Amino acid sequence: MRIIDFFDRGAALAPDRAFLVDDEESRTYAQTRELSQGIAAALLAQGLGDETNVAVYSPNAARAFECIIGLARAGAAWVPVNARNSIDDNCYILNNTEAEVLFYHSSFTENVAVMREQCPSLGTFVCIDRADGEAPALADWIAGHSAPKEPQDIATDWPDRPDRLAMIIGSGGTTGAPKGVMLSSLNLETMIATMNLCMPSPEPPVHLVVAPMTHAAGVMALTLMGLSASNVILKEFDALTVMQAIEEHRVSHLFLPPTAIYVMLGHPRVREFDYSSLKYFIYAAAPMSVDKLKQAIEVFGPIMTQTFGQAEAPMICTYFSPAEHTEALTGNHIGRLASCGRPTLLTPTEIMDDEGNILGPGQPGEIVVRGNMVMLGYYRNAEETAKVSEFGWHHTGDIGQKDEDGYVYIVDRLKDMIISGGFNVYPSEVERVIWSHEAVQDCAVVGVPDEKWGEAVKAVIELKPGAQVAGDEIIALCKEKLGSVKSPKSVDFIEALPRSPVGKVLKRDIRQRYWQGQDRQGG
Repeated sequence: MRIIDFFDRGAALAPDRAFLVDDEESRTYAQTRELSQGIAAALLAQGLGDETNVAVYSPNAARAFECIIGLARAGAAWVPVNARNSIDDNCYILNNTEAEVLFYHSSFTENVAVMREQCPSLGTFVCIDRADGEAPALADWIAGHSAPKEPQDIATDWPDRPDRLAMIIGSGGTTGAPKGVMLSSLNLETMIATMNLCMPSPEPPVHLVVAPMTHAAGVMALTLMGLSASNVILKEFDALTVMQAIEEHRVSHLFLPPTAIYVMLGHPRVREFDYSSLKYFIYAAAPMSVDKLKQAIEVFGPIMTQTFGQAEAPMICTYFSPAEHTEALTGNHIGRLASCGRPTLLTPTEIMDDEGNILGPGQPGEIVVRGNMVMLGYYRNAEETAKVSEFGWHHTGDIGQKDEDGYVYIVDRLKDMIISGGFNVYPSEVERVIWSHEAVQDCAVVGVPDEKWGEAVKAVIELKPGAQVAGDEIIALCKEKLGSVKSPKSVDFIEALPRSPVGKVLKRDIRQRYWQGQDRQGG
């Protein structure tokens, strides 16, 4: 099933329902359907539809998402370009994916001038909100291309092929140059089916888009549009604005990374708003402190939801439901809150050793997945594709283990593991203890050079505004909970941890400060 078929289902069910709402406009399903037909017709008229790689470069905005629907209708492949990336990173992505078309917002005019010079594959530039020099405004660009009244009059020339390229998204991005992850129609169909199996919505959802549309928030919008969901779009994360929007728009679905949830929980007005409309408050992208998770359930209600996935197997390889969160709290399974749930119906998920053996409960190894949600491969990179596909499974690069009940626990990223005095130390285990301290906003644990131990455990901590704590107190807390081997040997305090455009802490940047001139590899 094609992505555009999901949108057209939502539009057929509720053509007058708001599809996209931002601070400038509200667009119904019918209005977006008409605009997408014009976009598709204009692309096809220039011979740019069938599996052409088309990039969209914009802050979170309704018109930018309509361009995604339009290119999908033409049979093109969406290349997300993150508005928060550096210009160098985005030029790399455009060149690596050989994007031919760029829809962009005028706020990036200066960056687009650089892209014109450095990205030779780009031949068509369209500004989505106004005319911009040589680039026509979107409305002018589609003028003269007739938009049929019926959606089936566009997008009938290309087949519904399961292996058809639908999207090329950058991998991770915290461990070096991103690779182009090729996702097919079948990959996205499987993801959408799995999301709706796990999170049924009897009423049309209201989805609050806060994180970048180029990543999980945009993917969530794709999974819900077949249900005629309304997507309320915020340009950026602000804790108070998010809390107000949940109440005002009666939001039912929300995705945020744990770091953003911590900021909300620390806000002095967090308990003033009505969150009763929320059905699924999804957290993913990084481990979450068990103590803060318990607090989130207390504040927002029994609606916390976790998924585990990555660009190569998007969004929902495992699922930890709101009901399972409640059961863990009330049924003497508190430790289960540290898990990311159990494998979803269509994506087998196992723990594997270096020789390709599937491991039993309690045995740590690499998390591997397979099934129709796993990518086609990396764009024009057969060598890296082969590396992550050994033994017939996709290798996630995450270390994990299962318990006797099949719940998966992410121990750490394979590249983040610290070897100190011959012992393996998983930073996330130490970070969970540090997060429990009331003064800590966020933290990162890394290995630093040490003559005696080879690597020593160091904690780098971002405190809550106005909070104070001594490094010795943090070390003592870790020794009490974990013992001396896993405890930090030193603690540094930092005003703000470095983060990727999607909010992940960049441990490579932290590590680099301590390993400059040293011989150490890692992500």
